[in-house]
Amino acid sequence: MKILMVNKFLYQKGGAETYTLSLGKILEKHGHKVQYFGLKNEKNTVGNNVDALVNDMDFSKGVKANLNAPFRIIYNFQAKRQIRKVLDDFKPDIVHLNNIQFHLTPSIIVEVNNWRKEQKNNCKIIYTAHDYQLICPSHGLFDVNAKPCEKCLDGKYIHCFQTKCVKNSRAKSLLGMMDAYYWKHSAAYSYVDAIICCSQFLKEKLDTQPQFRGKTITLHNFKDIISVDDVKKKDYILEFGKLCKDKGTETLLKVAKMMPDKKFVFVGYGPAVELMSEIDNVQYLGFKSGNELNRIIAEASISVCPSEWYENCPFSVIESISYGTPVVGSLMGGIPELIREGIDGELFHTGDVKELKAKIEKILKDENTLMQYTNNCKNVNYETSETYYKKLIKIYRG
Repeated sequence: MKILMVNKFLYQKGGAETYTLSLGKILEKHGHKVQYFGLKNEKNTVGNNVDALVNDMDFSKGVKANLNAPFRIIYNFQAKRQIRKVLDDFKPDIVHLNNIQFHLTPSIIVEVNNWRKEQKNNCKIIYTAHDYQLICPSHGLFDVNAKPCEKCLDGKYIHCFQTKCVKNSRAKSLLGMMDAYYWKHSAAYSYVDAIICCSQFLKEKLDTQPQFRGKTITLHNFKDIISVDDVKKKDYILEFGKLCKDKGTETLLKVAKMMPDKKFVFVGYGPAVELMSEIDNVQYLGFKSGNELNRIIAEASISVCPSEWYENCPFSVIESISYGTPVVGSLMGGIPELIREGIDGELFHTGDVKELKAKIEKILKDENTLMQYTNNCKNVNYETSETYYKKLIKIYRG
């Protein structure tokens, strides 16, 4: 098959880019032809044969240089013209969309549908939802204070403007509201054949709106785990990734203060790092990656995912349990889908410091209890690139 992978950024930047680029390599490994469509950028690592990409909006040049930006954010005519060049040249069997809002815009969905009707072919349009953008103008189902918010699930996006949900800006929230309303009443999403959701929680939220219901499919993200040799558990409790309030780091730091006899280790980056030097039993190791990070995860007694926003399919949970480290996670979003409570981890109510402390203590009750949780982690089968590929191909073929 020929697959056109579409994402606004075509270089390593965040989770959506990791997914897009990794999946492209997996598809090529299995003999498929893959090309890419997105924004022009000197950092791009992939592209297409006709070099048809879309100009990014550089707001550093000032407002006058971007007077048409509000219109391009909602509907991008250049993106339509450019993707048509790729479609005519590559003639894909699958157009796999990822993050397209505000840069490429769903206008490209309209163009792909026009092209396949003109060509009378069976090109499928597949969309992977990496966040809640399809139902939330601020993309994360949280308000300006980073608290969970579901006000827009009724399709009345005026809430976004009223509460300045998009970066606490009235103007940006107005654009987010206008974009959401425009595409809600457009036929664009009716042309999408399937929407892949990386958590059942995300699927259920998308299913609250009729235009997505019936198209959604739950398929957790894939992760190939690199083995770590000679792992010996060490007596520390770990949180890694982005370290900030909405990730629950501040809640975990409160627990650290209540457990002075236990060592708490933090790896990553974020504003909560500034609070760590005040706590004697907290060690901050900075940003780590690769084998060094893998070993830190594998050697931890417990990993904590205390997030206070609707996580979908956090890799920190998948990686921890895959490396034999039980996880204490909050009851938020898709986190409970990845943890078998009382078996390879525990769950606690978001922000509840006392309950989080109790769940950590439950796993660390004694050496045998911790060993039981650790051994149970070996029986978990998360999606690997191979299992994900097999399921994806079935979705591609319909």
